[in-house]
Amino acid sequence: MKQPITISICIPTYRRPDLLNKCLNTIINKLETNNFSVEIVVVDNDKNQMARNIVSKYQKNKYKNILYLTSPDRNISLARNCAVSHSSGNYIAFIDDDEYPEKNWLIELYNTISRYNSDGVLGPVLPKYAGNPPLWLVKSRLCFRESFPTGTLLEDPKYMRTGNVLFTHNILTGSPGPFDPKLGRSGGEDKLLFSQLLKAGCRFVWCNEANVYEEVPLDRQTKKYYINRAFIRGANAAKYDKLLSFSTIKSITAIFIYLLIIPFLFVRGQYLVMKYFEKSCNHISKILAMLGIKIIQEHNEL
Repeated sequence: MKQPITISICIPTYRRPDLLNKCLNTIINKLETNNFSVEIVVVDNDKNQMARNIVSKYQKNKYKNILYLTSPDRNISLARNCAVSHSSGNYIAFIDDDEYPEKNWLIELYNTISRYNSDGVLGPVLPKYAGNPPLWLVKSRLCFRESFPTGTLLEDPKYMRTGNVLFTHNILTGSPGPFDPKLGRSGGEDKLLFSQLLKAGCRFVWCNEANVYEEVPLDRQTKKYYINRAFIRGANAAKYDKLLSFSTIKSITAIFIYLLIIPFLFVRGQYLVMKYFEKSCNHISKILAMLGIKIIQEHNEL
């Protein structure tokens, strides 16, 4: 007999009960699942267990296929590893607690992973702004990520994240961890995992129809937030490059070019200034991290 299709949706969370509630409500009440069964694995990375009441509400409403776990040591890698180790599905999906999917999300991911016989499939994460976002933020597209036609083979981990992904169960349970706890507070743990899986011969493709939306609250609509994010990303990128490399030359060249053109962009609009200043901060942080200087040590969030 054909093995039934089961999918574990893993949601690590840290002190965002309202956003987690929206994520769970969408998955439980709006998600289409066709003929496969779904379990939800919520891992609370807050020692005070702020998410417990949110999950309990759905459990009391007779939604039995939801598991609440705690990983009290604040570390996103430990939270994700906890979710993987308690997942029983043939497939493991990850979505962040500040995201929510379209109703066809899981169907599109599953159809794509099956059609292309891949080990994993990733999809778009689109911004959902709170209130009226500043024009510079919308026009700069700092909240948008690279997307590709469905079926595109992904070979560069810089385009790969765990905010919207479906894995075959065996590629995660066959890896130690699989997420590295040493990177669980500084970031870069998902990029490292994808790098390791690619080197092991795993195949990942893109599904452009499997949309999820990421909440962009007011505190993420400031220039300071995106500058800090750029410094974190640059420092994480330094972990995968050598100081004496073509990548370093590209970064140094980019810094000079961006800083040279930024003064001329003021007449074109704040969005262009911010777009290229953010890129500059990313490259500057990368070079500084290679020299042992980190401007920002770790994420302020999960």
